[in-house]
Amino acid sequence: MSEPIQMPEAHTFTHEAMNTTFRLWLCVREKPIAAGMARVCFDLIDSLEGHLSRYVAGSDVSRINGMQAGETIYISQACHKCLLAALDAAARTGGLFDITLGSRIEHRKTAAQSPLPGLDGRIIIHPDIPAITCDAPGRQIDLGGIGKGFALDEVRKLLIEWDCESALVSAGASSILAFGQQSWPVDLTGDNECIRIVLHHAALSASGTGIQGSHILHPAGDQAMPAIPCKRLWTTAPTAAMAEIWSTALMLIDADDIPEFVDGDDSLSSVHVEQAGVIRAIELMR
Repeated sequence: MSEPIQMPEAHTFTHEAMNTTFRLWLCVREKPIAAGMARVCFDLIDSLEGHLSRYVAGSDVSRINGMQAGETIYISQACHKCLLAALDAAARTGGLFDITLGSRIEHRKTAAQSPLPGLDGRIIIHPDIPAITCDAPGRQIDLGGIGKGFALDEVRKLLIEWDCESALVSAGASSILAFGQQSWPVDLTGDNECIRIVLHHAALSASGTGIQGSHILHPAGDQAMPAIPCKRLWTTAPTAAMAEIWSTALMLIDADDIPEFVDGDDSLSSVHVEQAGVIRAIELMR
């Protein structure tokens, strides 16, 4: 859905993690130095997956999903930071971005014929310490896209510490982050046309129904989905986590309502949508 254009001066590295392919395009003069940076970045991504994935036994998220009423557990700083970002995202999007739909997501992925699981339970994220309390069991966390976006943001911090002048990092074709002096052309590819944008100190996220089908769930149920959903939707934002948040949430409202919905929120930079085979930019209120 979105493809970066290879820059001739960049060294490229790939790594499989979080059920996708991470790629690094590093603008570093000497390839051995770039390779060393890539190894450290991929180690960081593996570590984050060990904390954030609900499918890794013993991860922070899997431990949270197994909590009983009244139980409190301590988690990693990374997971705590990601959960607080998700909590902020829920407030920004009026509850459309919800990481506690794990049981419903699993129900949809398995094409189960039974009714969607109920949204029962309540967990409390402590704001000042990396701890979670289960008030009532039932909510299942699935960090999904925000986990990948969070990983890209953490990789950017690490590369900046290593004095990497410029880089593009991606998690599959759905989440891309650029920083540094270099500008990066990226193609937004639809069914019938392709639009090229330029990323500079920005992140791009893509959502849609073309690859995984109708995998984005509305917290209020199927009846709350847009009458004419977007085939694909792309957002740009200052961070990869925010781009992922908005590309997920905005799939759940009518495209014509997007400008009013996001009015006044500077965590979103741009939106493109594909409907009826046409890609168009949404003019945001500024």
